Amino acid sequence: MRNLFRLATIATFVIVLAGCGTTAWLPGTAGSKPAVVASATPAEASALAPRKVRIGLALGGGAARGFAHIGVIKALQSQGIEADVVAGTSAGSLVGALYAAGNDGFALQKLALQMDEATISDWSVPFFAKVAGVLKGEGVQNYVNRTLGNLTIEKFKIPFGAVATDLKTGQPILFQRGNAGVAVRASSAVPGVFQSVRIGEHYYVDGGLVAPVPVRFARQMGADFVIAVNISAQPEAQAASSSVDVLLQTFAIMGQTINQYELQNADIVLQPGLGAMKGSDFASRNVAILAGEQAAMAAMPEIKRKLKLLQGN
Repeated sequence: MRNLFRLATIATFVIVLAGCGTTAWLPGTAGSKPAVVASATPAEASALAPRKVRIGLALGGGAARGFAHIGVIKALQSQGIEADVVAGTSAGSLVGALYAAGNDGFALQKLALQMDEATISDWSVPFFAKVAGVLKGEGVQNYVNRTLGNLTIEKFKIPFGAVATDLKTGQPILFQRGNAGVAVRASSAVPGVFQSVRIGEHYYVDGGLVAPVPVRFARQMGADFVIAVNISAQPEAQAASSSVDVLLQTFAIMGQTINQYELQNADIVLQPGLGAMKGSDFASRNVAILAGEQAAMAAMPEIKRKLKLLQGN
């Protein structure tokens, strides 16, 4: 009888030990029985939580047409969609820097409406400039740094990169650290309009020469899902009426082939309906912002569908 009792005790002890590997005890309130929860296997855990998808915004160049980027950001935020990385070229680098530093869509719109074109138009005499250009670009640099309180790129809330072109090698460079104003200035230095920007021993010009819409750089920064915003004008849609317009139009034509290749690697391509709006038309900023909102909202069902697939829902 004593041996039988001993065997029963040992059997009970073994059963309790065996159960420890498959259950977890959660602390209960005073006087209540502790809850028993089966531990999830890795497969079950992944099914419970959707996969985190890193969303990238690739904001293209297009001078004043770049106000459309603000509308896109507003629309995305209205649907709870925030970028995890931002890559910008030229005008896209300006809007992208302001956004990545912590300004939401409404704050960006307020900044856009308050922006005085004269503050970023610092004229020079190209005949006496070592590196020719109609505008020095210091106005853009100072505007960005003043607006952001001299915040450096690595301190932005969202990882950000500005694409520029090395004038000597023709290779792209992605500025992800340092002076935000200088990076935006270099990325926006349209040859013939702005003077090239010297950083160290190198001179840099507009990133649109190598990446009109920087999709590959958003990928390089870790984006799983890239929303590209293409604001470049179709050549036949934009009549050039001034020397600056001619330069901007020429620049857009040069970037078309590169753009076609770049946009193929995006998950979503937004092309705001800006029609014949010129790159020098700062007076139409409200029209551009609205066009950006409309383009993003029209694509929202597709954006959500593709995101849901990637998240595994």
